[in-house]
Amino acid sequence: MATAEKLVQWNPTDIKAELIKKYPPKVARKRAKQIMINEALENGTPEITANVRTIPGIITMRGCTYAGCKGVIMGPTRDIVNLVHGPIGCSFYAWLTRRNQTDPGPEGPDGENFMNYCFSTDMQDQDIIFGGEKKLEQAIQEAYDLFHPKSIAVFATCPVGLIGDDIHTISKQMKEKLGDCNVYAFSCEGYKGVSQSAGHHIANNQVFRHIVGENDKPVEGKYKINLLGEYNIGGDGFEIDRVFKKCGITNISTFSGNSTYEQFATAHQADLNAVMCHRSINYVADMLETKFGIPWIKVNFIGAEATAKSLRKIAAYFEDQELIDTVEAVIAEEMPEVEAAATEILPRTGGKTAMMFVGGSRAHHYKELFDELGMKTISAGYEFGHRDDYEGRRVLPHIKVDADSRNIEEIVVEADETRYSPRKTEAELKALEDDGLKFKDYEGLAPDMEEGTLIIDDLNQYEAEKLVELMKPDIFCAGIKEKFSIQKLGVPMKQLHSYDSGGPYAGFKGAINFYKEIDRLVNSRVWSYMKAPWQENPQLSGTYVWE
Repeated sequence: MATAEKLVQWNPTDIKAELIKKYPPKVARKRAKQIMINEALENGTPEITANVRTIPGIITMRGCTYAGCKGVIMGPTRDIVNLVHGPIGCSFYAWLTRRNQTDPGPEGPDGENFMNYCFSTDMQDQDIIFGGEKKLEQAIQEAYDLFHPKSIAVFATCPVGLIGDDIHTISKQMKEKLGDCNVYAFSCEGYKGVSQSAGHHIANNQVFRHIVGENDKPVEGKYKINLLGEYNIGGDGFEIDRVFKKCGITNISTFSGNSTYEQFATAHQADLNAVMCHRSINYVADMLETKFGIPWIKVNFIGAEATAKSLRKIAAYFEDQELIDTVEAVIAEEMPEVEAAATEILPRTGGKTAMMFVGGSRAHHYKELFDELGMKTISAGYEFGHRDDYEGRRVLPHIKVDADSRNIEEIVVEADETRYSPRKTEAELKALEDDGLKFKDYEGLAPDMEEGTLIIDDLNQYEAEKLVELMKPDIFCAGIKEKFSIQKLGVPMKQLHSYDSGGPYAGFKGAINFYKEIDRLVNSRVWSYMKAPWQENPQLSGTYVWE
């Protein structure tokens, strides 16, 4: 069914009313503020309530603070031992769940890679009663004796925060004892904050405090950047780095896909920070600018057109004609294959509809890929977004800091006495902005969504199923928790957290992979045949077998 025919069948106001109809009045009032009908207003987009606690009793799609810290930010770093202080279940939960990939690096196959290991203190009942600090000391020592890593990171889970183990003092003492191993800790108990977003903030704070700027050995490269908020899911980072190398751009450090300790330690030597996932990493971008003078721009390498646009933004920043010409040559070389794939697939995907409820920025990024397929995103939202992720950074001065946000430490950063060096003068930055290159800016999801579409924060299981029932999208994109319930409704579901078994979807070759994957999903008839067993062969009474 064409998009235009679908859209006339539902009214966003009616859909919103239907979504909250079964809630108790108080709950309905709260949820109504997190469901926004996108419309153009004179002073911008409508206000949405975000980054608030999930209402008790609702089955959220969110993760916890620990998941954001250990699983998202620190999980993709191959040569840091990530030691979880808590029950083994917490450590196992965050172990290789996002399909972060890594390569051997310059050391080759013998290089350090601890991502395959699951490190935990495995706290038991007696540790909860009597404390687990000595067990943590022993675990750090054992990890050091076995692997001799450059760094050991300690992560606190909920029980540790409740019993009061001082993981920071233990880490400091062990760092002094070991001498050549940087040991530090993250107070990322799962109950902190309202979602995994708090864990991102905690992780970034500690990485900046304990690692960034530790290595002043010069990094070679004419055009040096850091790529922030890219986690190499399904090999996305490999594809982006391939394109960078063709352009002659040196990516010093990716935060934190396919990353290493030394990359973080030398990140302060970059001349530009390119921010992918705004919500998970904007803290690091701001701190790098304040302390070392490195400006940042928002980029998106999800989608061929978005990749080309981002490469041009990077080239424009360096103001070097050689780089500008090289970037244009690379785009001209890569785009024909992309265009050929789109020409073949577009007749089968054009006019179809999609819904996306993913982590911060990712729904916004993938909308561009669906645009390239001629598909309409009729509803989208974030699991852990803040208002600025929806409405843009212009709303930052108007966001009230609540108790949950105050629970997350804010690092006070000042310009480094010896290493602060503005990469551009104020006049140069102003000239670039006048030419259309925006710094420290992110417009958010809402301005990019069509008028009349639904933007929903912290979507839950009930609302997801109701949306599919009412709006009948051709594809639904979210995470593993939603995957099978959506498929049972007869709608294809694509994981955009871990890509199922697919990827990469970033860059030029990734766009082609995504075109083919979506074409396969939305044009398969198998989902329309999906019926529950009781619909297919109803049996009203039990069958008894007597022996």
